[in-house]
Amino acid sequence: MAKTILLVDDSASVRTVAGIALREAGYEVVEATDGSDGLAKLGGKRIHLIISDVNMPVMDGIAFLKEVKRHPTCKFTPVIMLTTEAGENMKQEGRAAGAKAWIVKPFAPKALVDAVSKLVLA
Repeated sequence: MAKTILLVDDSASVRTVAGIALREAGYEVVEATDGSDGLAKLGGKRIHLIISDVNMPVMDGIAFLKEVKRHPTCKFTPVIMLTTEAGENMKQEGRAAGAKAWIVKPFAPKALVDAVSKLVLA
């Protein structure tokens, strides 16, 4: 059975590019448009990894990540931040909230898939 990735980004084009790369690599992808939508989609299906933007309306990625880590079934789910934010302070904030990897946009789809494959548990 394919591993499921929750992809949270307010940009439809980013969701499309990342989603295609992940699906071609054999992953099932659930898409969300912001952190609040992402939280709503956590229930009902086992999520093996989360990819989230930082800058989003309604609920930003750091707030989303903090909520995810409070969710009993997702406490240990790896999270990759996929964002335009490249500053060290923001990266430290993300790591403190529980992010396992940080990929800066624009990104190479292969680099994203490689990062996912290293973090998704067999």
